[in-house]
Amino acid sequence: MTGVMTGVVPVSSAAGTDASMGRAKTLDRLRANGVYIALALLVLFNLLFTPNFANIGTILGLLSQATFVLLVALGLTLVIATGGIDLSVGAVMAIASAVIPLYLGYGWPVAVLIALVFCALAGLLNGFLVAYVGMQPIVATLALFVGGRGFAQVLVDGQLQTISDGSFLALWRATLLGVPVPVVVGGVLALLVGILVGRTAFGSYVLAVGGNRRASYLSGHPVKGVLLAVYAISGVFAGIAGTFATARLGAGDPATVGLLIELDAIAAVVIGGTALSGGRISVGGTVAGALLMLVISATFVMNDINPTYAQILKAVIIVLAVYIQQGRRG
Repeated sequence: MTGVMTGVVPVSSAAGTDASMGRAKTLDRLRANGVYIALALLVLFNLLFTPNFANIGTILGLLSQATFVLLVALGLTLVIATGGIDLSVGAVMAIASAVIPLYLGYGWPVAVLIALVFCALAGLLNGFLVAYVGMQPIVATLALFVGGRGFAQVLVDGQLQTISDGSFLALWRATLLGVPVPVVVGGVLALLVGILVGRTAFGSYVLAVGGNRRASYLSGHPVKGVLLAVYAISGVFAGIAGTFATARLGAGDPATVGLLIELDAIAAVVIGGTALSGGRISVGGTVAGALLMLVISATFVMNDINPTYAQILKAVIIVLAVYIQQGRRG
């Protein structure tokens, strides 16, 4: 006699399934909200224990400092969402810093516009190598990471270019309704990128390309155009960051402007919840991630703790963020 039993699940199996589902839900919550929780806890710590942290001047100063990483990270968010990477953003900032002093005689708007054209072309070069030549993004952008800063220094003959144009320098010092202009620009661009991702066909294409590039090709999506666009946007955003960095420094210094900023920017994107493998994006998470990177550094400095430990903490956070993204189970 043969019997068939249905609908019976061993108790141990059911318990294991429930535990797995519980871990998955926890990871999902951490993936979606972890960066906001970490930022809130760190801010709370500083409000309680760091002298003068709640001062409005300190807060606006920190927000201004965060603008550099934020602008670069916003462009990187789009690139990473397609499954790519852009290591050249710091070098592109250096290109902007080199170009602006060369054209300030025509007025700062013209100088900045020309610099952003250079930066957009640098981004398009990256996009062309990825989309049409078929290079791996890390290889394509590594070439500009190495050569871009050298090109920038050639433009200024390796010399620091001091800037005395008060109207250009005011880009860093000026305020709008009491808020520093760089902060306003960063906020507006973050909002625009959020709208681009969430409300336009282009945002859908970005996610589709990152989710499955081959399927996007077969579906008739403009894959190559999307790749060109995201790398060009990344270049322009890095150029804007380079513009503010030059105004803050009061000089064109391609040797130092943007140096190693790609590390904090990539960390901000990953911690914010945008998947390194592509197909998932969080613009709000990128904003929170950029702020978290800055507040971590500021916390150590303002409490007279060796800033080297801040780098270690950032590394730990990045590893945890990647672990959570992958949804790995213990």
